[in-house]
Amino acid sequence: MRILILADTHIPHRAKSLPHKIVEEIPGVDVIIHAGDFTSYSFYEELRAQKKVYAVCGNMDDDDLCGILPETAVFDFEGIKVALYHGIGAPWGIEKKVLEKFSNVKDLKVIIFGHSHKPFKKEEQGIMLFNPGSPTDTIFAPKRSYGLLEIKEGEILKLDHVFL
Repeated sequence: MRILILADTHIPHRAKSLPHKIVEEIPGVDVIIHAGDFTSYSFYEELRAQKKVYAVCGNMDDDDLCGILPETAVFDFEGIKVALYHGIGAPWGIEKKVLEKFSNVKDLKVIIFGHSHKPFKKEEQGIMLFNPGSPTDTIFAPKRSYGLLEIKEGEILKLDHVFL
């Protein structure tokens, strides 16, 4: 299973659309994970028209999105338990907040989050924390980015950033 990981797209506020490289990536993935801050319901619908989307609401998402998307979610992809959360508040130390948010979830392998717009990948307490960064914004990071996750038969084969 190949999964495209996005967060903090802020479309149409930061960009009118996804970068071309991501648009080309979509046909080759099985699903899309979005860790919030689509900022428009229409962009969420645009993604859903292309692939199954697993998503949570971000702090900048409009009321229509926050009315249908949860704050947190946990999914199982081929035996790998993945948690999803946007994040809130000051971005410094967000990793601790993210871990605390899912402290009661057993057998968790990956937590995907957003909010800081900064790519992040680090294992904590046996759980891989992953922020794909933002594919449309460089306000808090030197490069735009997204993530790719590959899972096969209950094993993570790849979890990496792709820089634009």
